[in-house]
Amino acid sequence: MPIKRYGVLRAAVIDRRIETTDTPHYQIHLRAAGTDYRAAVNVRSQSSPPELLFAAVDDFAHPLLDRLTALPDGFTELESRPGGPALDYIRGNLFQRQDMRPVPTAEPGPENDLGDLLDHYVSRALGDATARAYIFGQAWGPETIADKIFHFAPGNGVHDVHMNQGNDGRFAGDDGVFQDGGLLLRFGDRWVAIFLAFQNQAWHTDDITGHRLPEIPSPGPAPTPGPGEPDHLVRIVAALVNPVGPAPEAETVTLLNASPAEIDLTGWALLDRATNRLPLRGRLPAGAALPVPVAAPVALGNRGGTITLLDAAGLKVDGVAYTADQAREGWTVVF
Repeated sequence: MPIKRYGVLRAAVIDRRIETTDTPHYQIHLRAAGTDYRAAVNVRSQSSPPELLFAAVDDFAHPLLDRLTALPDGFTELESRPGGPALDYIRGNLFQRQDMRPVPTAEPGPENDLGDLLDHYVSRALGDATARAYIFGQAWGPETIADKIFHFAPGNGVHDVHMNQGNDGRFAGDDGVFQDGGLLLRFGDRWVAIFLAFQNQAWHTDDITGHRLPEIPSPGPAPTPGPGEPDHLVRIVAALVNPVGPAPEAETVTLLNASPAEIDLTGWALLDRATNRLPLRGRLPAGAALPVPVAAPVALGNRGGTITLLDAAGLKVDGVAYTADQAREGWTVVF
């Protein structure tokens, strides 16, 4: 079953510590509205391979930030559904999967292991009364004993600060959609986002359960990417979100076939932030771009949104997000 008490902790960073025990974590001491918390962030997997996947976005922009800004200090439980502030690495279009890289748990030297990389960002918020950390994951506590790391009482905190779907084996019971963990840091108007995943987690999962799906190849002659080539053979490269003129507006999404072969789009679909579906058809020649007219029920909101491309097997091919600031009237958003 999905993890319990999923939500986000908004708090100030008080201290941090890198653990190198049998189950290493990057530990963060936080305080919100007079209450102390600990965030336990995995830096090593119990499964093989042990190195976690890591991605950091230094200037993060996404429509969910408007919802996060309105949250009070403290832990807020979140509904696991699209359209809200809950994280989903696959459906939320928070980052590109190929931007994640495996990072060792501990290595000699500066900023070359996961603990060092996390500390590079978290230490910026240490002692900054205006900075806020947003820790997504599963809450625990309050406990009847003091915290085992920072010794405040009662013990209280957040863990599972990583992808929480597509698990294998004994961890598959934690699967769910829109319940992924992560760490966002806010410095005034600037945001930094950190995303973590285990290498044995799947990147195609069931839309209801979050369980891993088999990698079903799409029909047609689309080639498999080779070493150094992009994962996405078809990319969402642009969208006219807010055309000039009254409603109904002539919105478009532009696709690019980056592969050397023509691709049959029959059975493919575009999804908006509310997961409304627009079926696609026709053939997209190699190297060609195709403006796709957007039609009901799909709509590109002017206050920010996401656009997701699925192939004929229902698997995600590409996904992007845009903010209200990018949705200027008459201007095309380029991804």
